[in-house]
Amino acid sequence: MKFIITSLLGLVMIPLYSAYAQNQTDADNIPNTEIETTPSQAFVGPNYSGVYACKGSNSKVGDYELHAKLELNRVASHEQYGVYQLISETENSTVYHGQAIANAGRMALTFNIVDGRSADYSTGLATVKYLGSNLWAYTNHYFEPDEYGGTYGTEYCVKQKIQVAKKAKKRAQRHV
Repeated sequence: MKFIITSLLGLVMIPLYSAYAQNQTDADNIPNTEIETTPSQAFVGPNYSGVYACKGSNSKVGDYELHAKLELNRVASHEQYGVYQLISETENSTVYHGQAIANAGRMALTFNIVDGRSADYSTGLATVKYLGSNLWAYTNHYFEPDEYGGTYGTEYCVKQKIQVAKKAKKRAQRHV
């Protein structure tokens, strides 16, 4: 019985394999698997650009503060996808240079951490919320690999209002 089922299965598989092999050798029968690209549409998502004050906690370092600057890359941003250049600086002058991409209230971040002695890397996933008056906040959960398994942490960042310096009014002087 087992031999009969195997033989019947072989009879079914031979024509299937034959058709597959023929399609693989006949270039006219291979389906087109290229993705057709269309011109990208303009960026229509929210713009998170600005300077953010952040408070964070790291599994090895503890609590810290930093400032982060997000700047929209208008060339690479398209449709609902905002692409950003990212620069962060901690209170001890550690500088992070990186990129972020955002869509629908989520943002992926990647950093190069340069502290003068070495370069490390960090990857984060943030949730972005609108606070009103063109102000945003995001909570970033990140991971930094190292030779001991890595470290992780969370940052809460709030976009800072732009401070416009008011010009001092000059008093008119009378010439007598």
